[in-house]
Amino acid sequence: MSSFVDECNINVQAGDGGAGCVSFRREAHVAKGGPDGGDGGDGGSIWFVADRNVASLLAFRDHPHRKAESGKHGSGQNRHGARGRDLEVRVPVGTVVLDHDTREPLADLATHGDRWRAARAGEGGRGNARFLSNKRRAPSFAEQGEHGEERWLRLELKLLADVAIIGFPNVGKSTLISRLSAAKPKIADYPFTTLEPNLAVVRSDDGFEMVLADIPGLIEGASDGKGLGHRFLRHVERARALLVLLDLAPYDEVGTDAQLDVLLRELEAYQPDLSERPRLVVGSRADMAPDHEFAGLAISSVTGAGIPELVGGLVRMVDAARREEPEIETTTIHRPVSSEVEIRRRDDASWEVVGRAARRAVALSDLTNDEALEYAQQRLQQIGVDTALARAGVKPGDEVHIGDFTFDYEEDG
Repeated sequence: MSSFVDECNINVQAGDGGAGCVSFRREAHVAKGGPDGGDGGDGGSIWFVADRNVASLLAFRDHPHRKAESGKHGSGQNRHGARGRDLEVRVPVGTVVLDHDTREPLADLATHGDRWRAARAGEGGRGNARFLSNKRRAPSFAEQGEHGEERWLRLELKLLADVAIIGFPNVGKSTLISRLSAAKPKIADYPFTTLEPNLAVVRSDDGFEMVLADIPGLIEGASDGKGLGHRFLRHVERARALLVLLDLAPYDEVGTDAQLDVLLRELEAYQPDLSERPRLVVGSRADMAPDHEFAGLAISSVTGAGIPELVGGLVRMVDAARREEPEIETTTIHRPVSSEVEIRRRDDASWEVVGRAARRAVALSDLTNDEALEYAQQRLQQIGVDTALARAGVKPGDEVHIGDFTFDYEEDG
């Protein structure tokens, strides 16, 4: 079974907020005890964190669900519930997060330590002590906790390597990787020998380290999805440089010039700037074509011919590419949450109020309690829901939805 997974779906569920408490002081020397219900604790959010020590998305293939801790409920004597702990989900550096349904890119975790909030925690509800006022001396209601966000996401990994090795199938990429490093890729003589990218750390004699990625063999039409197509071409995107291997023992009688033309054409068709990436073009499998007429560096991973020269050329190319890169700072990405009230017309001709503040006003309240219902109505009016409904053209008797709450609109609110 493969140990490398570069795409998967994941379900994330943030923790719910704890409920606020309805409680009153009961003291012998106090004639009328006031409200002392504490607040519920906030739930925990879920964060994706890029980690250089995570190699693939394997951990999510068979176990795609991640859930953060919920907040605790409040209690009497103004005791607030404990906050749920955030959950950090470690993903490989180079992970791109997409919306599961639309495939819209949401985050690109390209640097070790980059963080992105994948699911926002539910806020804890307020206890009845929070609703004490001159007009409301004994509030008999509290807020429920807000549900944490739940969603499905798509993860795709784009390998971060110094050098991407590209070439036709069976050109000797895997054999070269095994020669240059301790990597042990599967090697055989059939099309698309490499069914997954192999990463290898190569160290030169002077201690210079670089990461090489053995990309599965490309064929003509790969940029259009033929063969292994886009699934592996994306791993070339972030490589600092390219090592192009041309088969000196021609693949299907295709000469080196024709191989190079096809490979560069497919790279450019997939992503135009790839053809401008620093590259070293090398003839491979020289031991199988002793009479070759290749003008450049020819190597044999079997005999070792040309390998020292190859390593030296890669070191110079990678070192120059690294020096040209700007410094990248670790980032924390928050998805903005709109607090504005927006009115939308639904397909069934009813209306929907969109906005977190409006949803919270009804979702956290026990609308079977008259005091809570009155407070929710006041809160909706304060944040401008009544005005927004009137401006949108909502008529008396029209059905209006706010989250799971539905009511018939009346002009007096």
